Amino acid sequence: MAQELGLDLVEISPKAVPPVCKVVDYKKFLYDQKKREKELKQKQQKVVIKEIRFGPNTDDHDFEFKLKHAKKFLLEGAKVKAYVFFKGRTIVFKERGEILLLKFAQELEEYATVEQLPKLEGKRMIMLFNPKKG
Repeated sequence: MAQELGLDLVEISPKAVPPVCKVVDYKKFLYDQKKREKELKQKQQKVVIKEIRFGPNTDDHDFEFKLKHAKKFLLEGAKVKAYVFFKGRTIVFKERGEILLLKFAQELEEYATVEQLPKLEGKRMIMLFNPKKG
């Protein structure tokens, strides 16, 4: 049938019983398939993670400044990764870092949900935030 019409016989799903075939122009079939894949790729959302760095002795003004940036990032739909970096002997002030991150989470309560509570990884204490929908 395909030869009579001057088209190609294309196997659509070989695993089906019996296998499914279609009589189509193979080049057009490939073109449509690429087009469909491209559309699906465009609809995908890329997850953007913005990082905000604190020190254990971060001052109130700096805290407010970074808070403002975090709010902007969350409103844009990006995830925020806030971390306290302990340099040298400042690792002694782990509690300060944790308090700072929890205060940060409290301030961002209406903009984000907490994905990961403060967790110490090496010299960093990390906390992740997801933007709220709506």
